[in-house]
Amino acid sequence: MSPTPLLLGIDLGTSACKVALIDTTGATVAETEAAYPSSSPQPLWSEQNPRDWWLAAARSIRGALARVGLNAQRIAGVGLTGQMHGLVVLDADGDVLRPAILWNDQRTQPQCAQITRLVGAERLLELTGNIVLPGFTLPKLLWVRDHEPSIYASIAHVLLPKDFIRYCLTGRFATDVSDASGTAMFDVARRRWSDEMLRVCGAERARLPEALESTALSGTITPRSAAETGLSSGTPVFAGAGDQAAAAVGAGVVNDGDTCVTLGTSGVVFTAMRAHRVAPGGVLHAFCHAVPETWHMMGVMLSAGGSLRWWRDVLRGGTAMCGDAVPSVDGDAPYAAMIHAAAGVTPGCEGLLFLPYLTGERTPHADPLARGAFVGLTARHATAHMTRAVLEGVAFGLCDSLELIRKTGTRPRSVRLSGGGARSAVWRQIMADIFGVDVIVAHGAQGGAFGAALLAGVGAGCFANVAEACAAACKTGETTSPGPNREAYRDAYERFRMLYPTLAPTFRSSAADA
Repeated sequence: MSPTPLLLGIDLGTSACKVALIDTTGATVAETEAAYPSSSPQPLWSEQNPRDWWLAAARSIRGALARVGLNAQRIAGVGLTGQMHGLVVLDADGDVLRPAILWNDQRTQPQCAQITRLVGAERLLELTGNIVLPGFTLPKLLWVRDHEPSIYASIAHVLLPKDFIRYCLTGRFATDVSDASGTAMFDVARRRWSDEMLRVCGAERARLPEALESTALSGTITPRSAAETGLSSGTPVFAGAGDQAAAAVGAGVVNDGDTCVTLGTSGVVFTAMRAHRVAPGGVLHAFCHAVPETWHMMGVMLSAGGSLRWWRDVLRGGTAMCGDAVPSVDGDAPYAAMIHAAAGVTPGCEGLLFLPYLTGERTPHADPLARGAFVGLTARHATAHMTRAVLEGVAFGLCDSLELIRKTGTRPRSVRLSGGGARSAVWRQIMADIFGVDVIVAHGAQGGAFGAALLAGVGAGCFANVAEACAAACKTGETTSPGPNREAYRDAYERFRMLYPTLAPTFRSSAADA
């Protein structure tokens, strides 16, 4: 009997490269990761060295194989995922020309305005399904043209971050349709590069990689990359997906109306769709899904779990003033103590609200100047009230995206929840009450890497299609249903929705004074 085939997923995150080695039942064989640094040469800039990515990827792959003493020939396929929207530029010899500009870089607002002016706001939505944001790839490319003309003239290849790893593994220049959707150069409805966008904005099609469906073969492991990673030469490498599409596959969100919420540092609300649709005004991202002939809408909250981490750090650094001290111990103990105290607070926090825009916001307010706020504080409120207000404020912010999705005609019947915040039963109940649907814990090894491995399994023929792969390998945990507090949150949510329009002038004036 031949050994069970294994699948390798590589997730090039913002801070580390994670690798998941799984079998076709979804069981984890090995997980490894290796970190790399970021730099911010100027305010609002965010860059990384692509060579650091490759060193981390090769180290993670070698570590996964060594951990289980594996014969690499058992690996049926390799799938890729990672941070979206970044800009990697190579010369004709395949050498990196400058540090990669990342998704969270905010330097390109003038280029975004220029693109919108050249194309027209309505035509932009028709061509790409999305408004142009500073994080997207095209404005970064135009920034290089405007500020680094000698580098721009030398560009032969424009890649997204995960696709640089593909190039290192296979020597091929390719991407997938889900990742290409976030470049502002892609015709999302037709799943191909937009010739009109490229022509109007002066970008060259010859510099862009081939855009493939996520389960398509994109190349094979070269002898050189085999020597660096321990993989077998000739192992197939499949197109993969952007991080959120891969994570959705890992959560089993592949059918029309399936919805997931990822509750990490940021928060993402993701809904799969059989037909391409664009939200009015482009308030939601409308991208290709990793499932062929399927699309998705997505709302992004910039500081979800990040808000709770900020509040934990505030309490740990200022316990002399806060009164209700949070233990300064390692691991999850500070979070557990905070949330345990918050569980005893009445839903709605006796009128206290928290606006979780600590790092600006994307959905529903595409405003880098948006700021966080506690509103409604009284002498009765203690730190436990403020902690619960943070939990509720994040849930309200995620509900904004869910409500926008509902307005497009999609009515999610449940939400699959993943990320670090999914471990909190209190937070799950708050979200179920505010969302008004069941919240189901989704289990997936290493998040996006797990989904990328499943996509490779489909490409390698281990599964007939993505839905079959998810049915075989995606596991779910506890279900939390809306409780009696559902009604109590309705008024609080309406008051939450009033906060941003009321405070936005203050945010703008504060930014001008900073």
